[in-house]
Amino acid sequence: MAQSLADLTSARVRRILRFFPESSQAEREELRATARELLDTHGEKVLTGLRPVERVMWYLASEGRAEDLVEVVRGQRRDPGGFLVAGARRPRLVLPGLRGLALPERIAALERRDLPVTAQLTSVEWRGDDLVWGGYAFVANLPRPSGRVGRFAVLKHGKTGRLIKLRLRRTRNEEATVASGQALHCYDQTGFEVVVSARRLRELAKRGAGQWFLHIGIPGPGGIHTARVRQRDAGAAGHNQVRHLADGSRLVVGFTKDAVSITVQQPPVEVESCTVVDGELVLVARVRSGAEVPTAVSVVEGGTGLDSPLTALSALSGLSGSGDAFRRYRAVFPLDRLTANDPSGIKTRPFKVALRGAGGQDREALLAEGFTTGRHGLAPGRELAVHRDERGRLMLATRAVRPVVDAMTVTGAGELVLEGTYPGGGTAGKKVILRHGVRLEEKELPVEIADGRFRVRVEPEAAPQVDGPELPLCPGRWYLFFRDADAWDKSGDIPVTLRPEQVGELPLRFSGPQRVSGQRRAFTVDRREFDRIFIEPERLLGPDEHGAYRQRILREEYFQEQRELPLRDAVLYLSLGGKQFSDSPRFVYEELVRRGVEVEHIWTQDAGLPEMPAEARVAAWGSREWYEALARSRYVVVNTVIGDWFVTRPGQRAVQTWHGTPLKKIGADLLGSPKSSPAYIASLPHSYRQFDFVVSPNAYTTEIMSRAYCIEGGMFESGYPRNDVFYAPDREERAARVRERLGLPEGKKVVLYAPTWREDQRHASKLYKLDLRIDLAAAQAELGDDHVLLFRKHPKVHGSVPGAGRGFVWDVTRYPDIADLYLVSDVLITDYSSALFDFAHSDKPMLFFTYDLEHYRDTLRGLYFDFTTRAPGPLLETSEQLVKALRDVDAVEAQYKVKYAQFKKDFCEPGDGRATARVVDRMLAGGPHSAASTDG
Repeated sequence: MAQSLADLTSARVRRILRFFPESSQAEREELRATARELLDTHGEKVLTGLRPVERVMWYLASEGRAEDLVEVVRGQRRDPGGFLVAGARRPRLVLPGLRGLALPERIAALERRDLPVTAQLTSVEWRGDDLVWGGYAFVANLPRPSGRVGRFAVLKHGKTGRLIKLRLRRTRNEEATVASGQALHCYDQTGFEVVVSARRLRELAKRGAGQWFLHIGIPGPGGIHTARVRQRDAGAAGHNQVRHLADGSRLVVGFTKDAVSITVQQPPVEVESCTVVDGELVLVARVRSGAEVPTAVSVVEGGTGLDSPLTALSALSGLSGSGDAFRRYRAVFPLDRLTANDPSGIKTRPFKVALRGAGGQDREALLAEGFTTGRHGLAPGRELAVHRDERGRLMLATRAVRPVVDAMTVTGAGELVLEGTYPGGGTAGKKVILRHGVRLEEKELPVEIADGRFRVRVEPEAAPQVDGPELPLCPGRWYLFFRDADAWDKSGDIPVTLRPEQVGELPLRFSGPQRVSGQRRAFTVDRREFDRIFIEPERLLGPDEHGAYRQRILREEYFQEQRELPLRDAVLYLSLGGKQFSDSPRFVYEELVRRGVEVEHIWTQDAGLPEMPAEARVAAWGSREWYEALARSRYVVVNTVIGDWFVTRPGQRAVQTWHGTPLKKIGADLLGSPKSSPAYIASLPHSYRQFDFVVSPNAYTTEIMSRAYCIEGGMFESGYPRNDVFYAPDREERAARVRERLGLPEGKKVVLYAPTWREDQRHASKLYKLDLRIDLAAAQAELGDDHVLLFRKHPKVHGSVPGAGRGFVWDVTRYPDIADLYLVSDVLITDYSSALFDFAHSDKPMLFFTYDLEHYRDTLRGLYFDFTTRAPGPLLETSEQLVKALRDVDAVEAQYKVKYAQFKKDFCEPGDGRATARVVDRMLAGGPHSAASTDG
């Protein structure tokens, strides 16, 4: 395939284009010259493979039209890939806000490849014997079809191309707009419902074996745009299902290579049963009258296998005079030979089952209607599973004994109860783990096991954590696993699955318990990978709030409308994007409550994550309620930026407390590094004009933040309110309450480990990995008798902590505020986190696990000062060194006493416990609540 212009340019030149509005004149000339040279050398064919807007950008670059290119790049930052389409017969691109942009026809003209179709299945159901598909389909950047012809649906034969027209009804589907990822267009009206009647299904069966694919046609500029409909990754719209017809045909309603299809099968042979009897696996197959009889059944695992001949069981009349039109045969396999060399532990050993014909060809072992799955116990903890897959094929495997759900009920109080079979021995000491599919966060549930059955109760609004309080399940998919009570980590987890005969009972939708707000959240039980069940809470934002398009409407219309209404005596708080009730905003809140200031307190909550004070109102991040609070609250207190669209209004005061003294480089000081974003840096002056003042913890931070964040106004060097906790008169009482809440054992030294994240350690989901270098098992062996380790992951890091819940390691990531954890900790282990500057107020020892110092300092991020000479504790490279230092921490403390004192002098002043009072006084000064200031 021919290379595009973007493929032919260097990463440096592509970066100049990406950040063109912030580029220098020399960089702009380099981009123009490179683009022009490539066009002159290769011709305009190098523009052909580019997406429409990208094609425009490279054209403008080659022509040196810098002002136009600046506007196009800025527009694409607001809505990547978004544009308008003009012209019914000869469509051409029009950029929003740039309708007068002069472009030659060859650049603006849109071909079919420039207008791809998205066609997505979202539901599959049966209404009686009719098959009903639901979903959405749209042409990118064309939210409404054009022309007189409406949308239509057809089934297209995979080989012959024959078409069968289907009934299509247009529906509203807000999910289409969300899934588009665009802020420019609304695709709500692109939903569809397609019905394949029972009569039509019978007609397909009469046509014989074959595959029929579902296509959606959409009229648009240049003609009809069609596409195959794609499957989902979960639920009925993500799995095949088998439908048996009266004439013996099988319809596999599902997917082929991700595309929605109906496969017609007319199998001459089907497996009727497969059971274990007297130490033998007995398979019974039925052969249709007149069909060729297979000679044997083959069971293969890896490079080895067993064959068993098929022997007749009955004459044409069937078994025991059943009178059906089948002959029955059976194959027998000695169980001891089939399961020889079966591994121990949790490894699954699958077998491929095939029916072998006289000519040696293999045929899939398809299952007859009414086939029943089962399992047979082997060695302790192992079983032989007689299973089926979603396409109705026989599956055999030896595996760890699995918990299999066969009953799902919801109590009147909104509690989900899962029951099922678990015939494994050694059932004592099991627990159920709920694990988030993306965050990898875990919650631990008790399980009742007796007489080969189990019962698990899930209270979705109060699920216990491994260490810490009960919290609601945050949005996302939560999978269930069995784990030994004394297991060190997740390596031995066994998935909880659903009995195959009952997959049709899903999805199960229910309402959880009533929340403090009085509302009840909806939850869904559904499946992936055929029988892996998960629990999914509904998203917290409503249909009119979710997705890029509706967020734009809320910002540009609703938020602006609310700004015209009078201010209310309220304070809106935002801590770390709504993910915590913590940090300096929390201390400002507590000070206002202590003073009795008559204002409403509104806390921002994102994804239902943090606990919130019962006295405050909670507004979900990005909800209408939140935009209204942001527009009308007299005071706004945050520790991160809000967005460049936010500007305070007259009479409104916004306070930026920020969230850490910088050791690693930030903002404009990263300019020129691989991790820097010139666009972000260019936005900093405006972002910080939002705030009446920015809080600084010390003179060092004032100098760095003023420069790195381009803060034009003055900074308020008050100290961080969050660090007042170290000087509070009741700090001992607070520490006692925290100890009690966590259940920390008396008499043990408490070590807090709070590392930062690594930008180069990511999961496939783009979330940051837990880069664990401490040998926790060895640490427990050495320190477990008289220490506990509190493990606090950075909010950006996702991953489970090995050993948590075993008495030594405590995962306290979801504890609301790290300030409380400082109070109960005797030692802090960290690396380059700003936690070190806060903890220095405590005068307690610190250890620095800097196993990657050179890489982090010289390549990844960069540091502001020589950490090797100024750190108030030892820099340790190995887990062994860390454990040794913890054992000898008193000697370490004495060794670093002088450095510690100097560090406090440099970074912990002011440090008198009055920072919160100073911040609140300044926030209220001269306003309607100034009488509540300490000086008022």
